Amino acid sequence: MAEMIINDIPIYPGDKKLIRLNISRLPSGTEIDIPIHVFRAEEPGPVLVLMAGMHGDEVNGVEVIRRMIRRKLLTPLRGTVLAIPILNIYGFLNFSREVPDGKDVNRSFPGYAKGSLASRVAARFTKEVLPLIDYGIDFHTGGASKSNYPQIRCRLEDGESDALAKAFGAPFVLNSNYRPGSLRKEASGQGKTIIVYETGESLRFDEPGIIMAMEGTQRVMHHLGMTEALVPISQPPVICHHTTWIRAPRAGLFRSFVKNGQEVTRGQQIGAVSDPYGEATHPITTHVSGHVVGLNHMPVVNQGDAILHIGY
Repeated sequence: MAEMIINDIPIYPGDKKLIRLNISRLPSGTEIDIPIHVFRAEEPGPVLVLMAGMHGDEVNGVEVIRRMIRRKLLTPLRGTVLAIPILNIYGFLNFSREVPDGKDVNRSFPGYAKGSLASRVAARFTKEVLPLIDYGIDFHTGGASKSNYPQIRCRLEDGESDALAKAFGAPFVLNSNYRPGSLRKEASGQGKTIIVYETGESLRFDEPGIIMAMEGTQRVMHHLGMTEALVPISQPPVICHHTTWIRAPRAGLFRSFVKNGQEVTRGQQIGAVSDPYGEATHPITTHVSGHVVGLNHMPVVNQGDAILHIGY
């Protein structure tokens, strides 16, 4: 493809451009734009989108893309990289997962140009960016007080997703089916392959996870033939075909006896819930063997709260 057009702006081979995709205005009249950094090589090749901030309070991915732009790690020898540090500007400004109408952008695809605000953000991306790409990495974190161990989520039965996930080289790869209205589901329907990287929790930097994400992105670019340099993988990822949540059996103060990433065995006590008055403590055990891929750091829990995510 000799010419690429985003927001009516042409991008030619060899171009490096910053394009601002207008979304709407704040009630104050301030315009809201989504900045898209475009790095296009002279030689043809795949188009890879890197995006973060789908949920505005998930800042690790924002930092990953920011650092890679700053350190000039996204200039390909072949093909094109589209880097979007923040998709949900509204949520980012308000430290929120959602947009102001309370809806989740990642449940709003393909979107509708005259619909809700979340739907309009999704529709703009679907129209302007999605048709141009071949592959993508969508950066996320755990929500609220839940911290995810560095992991890739994809459909393992999809050969291209599986290959990208293994090339990325995160400690864990989790089999994850498509959710209605998600970007991955919409992309798949258009023949595009997008994997999700998760690390840490919302509104907190996870430095080891950020470094892993930068290295993994470089490995994916090498896998796609976009760069020559290869960052070696320290060890092959653990493949988890299934996951399950351990939930609080009752309300109280939760203490975890295991760490994120740790291997656990069926029947092992992984924590305890105690009443706040010192009268009773109740052990919590795991019903499966596997690895801890997500951990709730909130000490005060209600009955049924998700406290531990296990991949197996």
